[in-house]
Amino acid sequence: MFANARLPNLEELHTKARAANRRILEVERADQGCVLASPAFERIAHPTVDTVGRRTPALRFGDPRVMALAGALCHTLLAATGFTNKNLRVLMTGLLGTTSYSAGQMTYDLRRLRLNGLIRRLPRSNRYVLTDDGVRIAVFYTKIYYRLLVPLAAADQPQAPPELRAALKTITRHVDDYAAHARLPRAS
Repeated sequence: MFANARLPNLEELHTKARAANRRILEVERADQGCVLASPAFERIAHPTVDTVGRRTPALRFGDPRVMALAGALCHTLLAATGFTNKNLRVLMTGLLGTTSYSAGQMTYDLRRLRLNGLIRRLPRSNRYVLTDDGVRIAVFYTKIYYRLLVPLAAADQPQAPPELRAALKTITRHVDDYAAHARLPRAS
């Protein structure tokens, strides 16, 4: 079935399997302790210019394309095997719910990820792997957006759980109290 899956290649297969296992464990560890230092977030959330003068485009939190990109990078299979432009583009198309995500857009997004230090290209291949920062930031973006902001945005809807609606009312009351003490106009 696999030409290289024979006894003489056992050491190489063992090394590759251990590397894949290590990358999966790193993703799971980042998923458990999703704490992101401000400098890392600042570095990727705003455009920068390096010492050579190259502009590095930002990965703005909340932008639908960036959020889909973060979600695609969180797929465990990508962490284990690495990914290509084509692999990631298929996931992005599904997450964006559109068929108009082009190969050029994917190339641009891969460049943004690489220049921001979130992915690195494997030598002599067209495959990429996530860096440690890439894992942390992808998990952070995805968790905060889909587990916190999306449910909170829907908290005032009738189908939202009563606990969530009550929590939102409490937060609103505290923000209003703070604004009143600071003599800020009340939001309508």
